[in-house]
Amino acid sequence: MSNLALYTTTVLVWGSTWLVINFQLGTVAPEVSVVYRYAIASFLLFAWSALRGLRLKFDLHAHLRFFLLGLFLFSFNYIATYSAQQYISSAQNAVAFSTMMWMNIVNSRLFFGTRIEAKVWIGATFGMAGIVSLFWPEISAISFNDSIVLGASLCLAGAFLASLGNMASKSAQEAGLPVLQSNAWGMFYGTLITALVAWRRGSPFDFEFTASYVSSLLYLAVFGTIVAFGAYLKLVGRIGPHKAGYAVVMFPVVAVILAVLFEDLKLGANGAVGIMLILTGNIMILGFWKKDLKQHPRLNQMSHFLFDRKKPVNPCNTQPGQSSRH
Repeated sequence: MSNLALYTTTVLVWGSTWLVINFQLGTVAPEVSVVYRYAIASFLLFAWSALRGLRLKFDLHAHLRFFLLGLFLFSFNYIATYSAQQYISSAQNAVAFSTMMWMNIVNSRLFFGTRIEAKVWIGATFGMAGIVSLFWPEISAISFNDSIVLGASLCLAGAFLASLGNMASKSAQEAGLPVLQSNAWGMFYGTLITALVAWRRGSPFDFEFTASYVSSLLYLAVFGTIVAFGAYLKLVGRIGPHKAGYAVVMFPVVAVILAVLFEDLKLGANGAVGIMLILTGNIMILGFWKKDLKQHPRLNQMSHFLFDRKKPVNPCNTQPGQSSRH
């Protein structure tokens, strides 16, 4: 699957989950719903791996990586973010969580020594400005009291933990561990950790046997977890978390567009400006994706610069019938 397809899948699916999660709120405690979600996703990934004969046995060092992936990306990140929404609005939560993009940039430099190009910093600035503009009515109404500070702190903590999860996935892929099985084990450990937290909190493990709850749970488990995380973490391995992390800025745009279409949300001038700023940042950071070399030699030259961390190929030096890919 191409980088464009991976990125588009991630953004569209995670953007849609904002609407679907509403059907999860009510009878069942949020952290318990997360346990159900990742238990289903983990089981399905293990079953799929077994059916395809994929390797599921790994050494202790690999399981340490899986545990860190589950701890940061499939457990504590969600606990912190869900807890934050008890004190701040979903819009404010989106703004705070979008800082993961910046955290990925900094952590990529710290953990992997990734050279961060100027256009990535500039594009990230456009994206952050776009998020603020998109949700400006809610942001401008903020009253900085203890609950707002607590909620924002929890969300920022969740974003930081998610960023560490991105680094854990990148490290695992560089160590040769496959994404699918890493996710299966990571979600398994995330399920156990979140279940333990829910138990310690005294949250009852209730279940809502309604069509809306069950269907939304299955959608979140299959598409919002297996498909979206599979696509996103594959992208993290290919282009780096400092670029893939821009997805957290893009999927609120999809959520807002869906709300305009299905929830009669009125998009004002600030929303339109915000979307344009976010799209501008997206183009600056990610540019264009790889196309057919014969039809788009210029795009292939740019793709080397954006994705492969190698010197771009001069299409003029490419011989007929010879691939310009290194």
